[in-house]
Amino acid sequence: MKEKINTLCSKVQFLSGASLKLIAILSMLIDHVNKALIYPNLTSNNGALTVVSNLFDIIGRIAFPLFCFFVVEGYFKTRNRKKYLMNLLIFGVISEVPFDMFTTASFFNMNWNNVMFTLALVLVTIWIIDVLKEKMKKQPIVLWYFVSWIIVLLMCAVAMFLALDYEHHAILIGYFFYLFHDVPLLSIPFGYASMYTQPWALLGFGLTLTYNGQRGRQHKMLNYWFYPVHLLILGMLRFYLGI
Repeated sequence: MKEKINTLCSKVQFLSGASLKLIAILSMLIDHVNKALIYPNLTSNNGALTVVSNLFDIIGRIAFPLFCFFVVEGYFKTRNRKKYLMNLLIFGVISEVPFDMFTTASFFNMNWNNVMFTLALVLVTIWIIDVLKEKMKKQPIVLWYFVSWIIVLLMCAVAMFLALDYEHHAILIGYFFYLFHDVPLLSIPFGYASMYTQPWALLGFGLTLTYNGQRGRQHKMLNYWFYPVHLLILGMLRFYLGI
């Protein structure tokens, strides 16, 4: 059954990791421009601007499922998981002030923390679960599923307590991408159910099926630095425009 599903999916696998990450970055940029610069200017009389904003909302929902997908892919493919986690945490710290400027037009706000910390927690979650899977391989598989769900629920609580961007939704999505890593098609309905309040996120989940397993030509530091830099620019524009 798994082979048949993967054979079916292979027909649409034409995008490299680099291409999908570029799509995710552009989607995120469009979403953030919408939230920072268009949302504050929406009024009942701005019909055309409202249409643009709604379109940007749709495009902006593509990004997060892709970012979660690549955290799980990174877990399986990186040569150094500790370094990968450290990079996410370091850029989480770097991004926090720009994120607060972008979201609240302030320099520090503990009530909402940036997505780099969220992705780091997703990585930690699947790492713990994966290590336990190896240690529990002599135990009934149902026991590992039970333990993994306990861990997921605890991490969901941590994500909400720390007020991370996307909170528990991210933990659930990451878990399902991990759980169905060998059959990516099955991760879509479960991941989408974890984010059902944002229906257009299905576009992002669907795009994961186009991944051909190839890294493509990537600029690692650009992938990391784009997040804090574009948030800083949008945050500065909010301050300058007084919105």
